[in-house]
Amino acid sequence: MIKLKDPSYKKTILKDVKLLKPKRYFDERGFFEEIYNQNRYEQLGINFIFVQDNHSKSIHKQTLRGLHFQSFTKAQAKLISCIKGRIFDVAVDIRLGSPTYGKWVSYELSAENGYKLFIPIGFAHGFLTLQENSEIIYKCSDYYDPKSEGVLLWNDPNLGINWPKTKNITINQRDSSAPLLKNLNSPFTWDEKR
Repeated sequence: MIKLKDPSYKKTILKDVKLLKPKRYFDERGFFEEIYNQNRYEQLGINFIFVQDNHSKSIHKQTLRGLHFQSFTKAQAKLISCIKGRIFDVAVDIRLGSPTYGKWVSYELSAENGYKLFIPIGFAHGFLTLQENSEIIYKCSDYYDPKSEGVLLWNDPNLGINWPKTKNITINQRDSSAPLLKNLNSPFTWDEKR
C-alpha cells in the first residue's frame, strides 16, 4: 500500500507524472472530497487549464484501452480518476531524447483508494480494468481531435509493461494493431530546461 501525506502527491520515476490523493472527510453519511481545485493543483506543479472532462465505462473486467495520446497542436495532459471499480493505469514516456524515453509507471486507481494520476503532455496513457463495470473520469488540457490521435501498442515487448493477467482481454481493433515504440514517429521532444 502506498502511503501518501496530505498535501498528497508522490513524484514518480517519470518526471512530471504524479500520483495524487485528495483528502476525504468522513462522517456518518459517507465522505466529502474536493476532486479538483486549480489553485491547489498549481501548488503541486500541475499548471494546466483543463478544458474537457471525459467519462469512460468498461463493462467487462480485463478491458484494455490504450496506449493513447494526442499530438501537437492538440496534445493533452490528463488527470485520471477511477470513480467505480478498479483499474491498472499506465503512463509511458514517448518524448524523443528524454532520459526516460520508453519507460513506464503504473498504479492501481480505484473508487475505494481515491488515487488520481496526472499524466503530462508527451506521455501515452492506457489502462486495464480489474473489475466489471469500472468507470473513469479524466480531465484534459485540450479538446479531443480525431486527427491528432495517436496510439502505441499496449503489449510492446520492448516496453515490458507488467500488466496484470491479460489472458482474455476485451480490446478494440485500433488498440490491438497499434505500432511498436520503435516504429512510432513520436511528435514529442524532451525539453531539458523544463
